[in-house]
Amino acid sequence: NQSYLNSNCKPIDFVIDLLKSQFGQPGVEKTKWSLAIYGGEDGSRLTHSHSRQYHYVLQSLTLWREIVHDMFRLWYLSEEDLLDPETPYRLKNTGQGFNRLQPAPRTSKAMHGILYAVQQRLGGTVEGWVGSSVIHLGDTNVPNALVFIDKYNQVPRILNPIVQCLKYIRNILVKDAALVRLVEQKYGGIEDAINTILHDFFRRAFDGSGADNFFEAGSCIDGRLTSAWNWCQELPDKDYYFLFKLSGFLSFDGDFQ
Repeated sequence: NQSYLNSNCKPIDFVIDLLKSQFGQPGVEKTKWSLAIYGGEDGSRLTHSHSRQYHYVLQSLTLWREIVHDMFRLWYLSEEDLLDPETPYRLKNTGQGFNRLQPAPRTSKAMHGILYAVQQRLGGTVEGWVGSSVIHLGDTNVPNALVFIDKYNQVPRILNPIVQCLKYIRNILVKDAALVRLVEQKYGGIEDAINTILHDFFRRAFDGSGADNFFEAGSCIDGRLTSAWNWCQELPDKDYYFLFKLSGFLSFDGDFQ
């Protein structure tokens, strides 16, 4: 368990710390690093001020962290739900192919408990809890507990390449004078390059995009992860993608070399 937590929770904590240090300071909303997003712009389905988007991202990342931290219990409960003879599945075309549609009461109860704890901890700001509190589980979006487990096991697989890239820029790229000049010409400096990646991720990976309607994406608990997946798909088109390639990135499903 400790090994799992070390490799899966640490990247979330790392990104949360960067969010707070780089975008949580007073006055950021008046600079080019404002996290404000506008519905209809670059595929965004949400409209948030800098402050609202900052808290939306912080709450989402913190929720993911608590889910991953409690993954062993959730996995056990998911298996209990999947094998429960009192709640049989039915085969249904969910729009993503045929899936086993099955209620998951144990997993759902645990998830609502985790969500409530995070809301109590982070919902006391001026912005309150940002976005919807709907948890899709046992419906066409998340048809059963196994799909639920798989969704949240992707969180470290999304964040680890970002962490790897940022650490590469700070610790390895800075030793290559030619690459440093390239980064300075393109972004203005090493820290600006790092902030460019983070700024885009915190805006475009949390903008409600990634599906055809608000029921499947938007700001619901599962829709937040859908937006992050959408950002992953668009990464090769980003002007900073070459920095990921330099850090050894192959894909979100592959390994680093």
